[in-house]
Amino acid sequence: METQTISDETIFYKDSFVTVTQSRYVTQSKTYAMRNISSVHVFEIIKSKSKAIILLILGLLLLLSKDLFWVGIILSILGAWWLFTLKNEYAVRISTNAGEANSIVSKNRDYIQKIVNALNDAIIHRG
Repeated sequence: METQTISDETIFYKDSFVTVTQSRYVTQSKTYAMRNISSVHVFEIIKSKSKAIILLILGLLLLLSKDLFWVGIILSILGAWWLFTLKNEYAVRISTNAGEANSIVSKNRDYIQKIVNALNDAIIHRG
């Protein structure tokens, strides 16, 4: 944990999109008061793969047709590409007195985990 102090406020994390201090959690679109955040964790948003699988199966079925063989190849390739490039997303899920909210969403789990760790450190620091 690297912390800095600017004007009597401890900074637990800072990048171009997020700042976590002892009293505030600032994102691009919203600012949260740390006193209102009761808990924070990494939340995984699982992407549905059903449409990609349906496209792949449709393409494989069209491979059996003489007239639509090339369409089947194209649909199979697109379905397989879509299936393998589809990635789950991760969110910083915070609990406040107003409920739970996903404040930052990214496909990079390590980035989200750094923010969650900083928020946990700020909550502990707050006491």
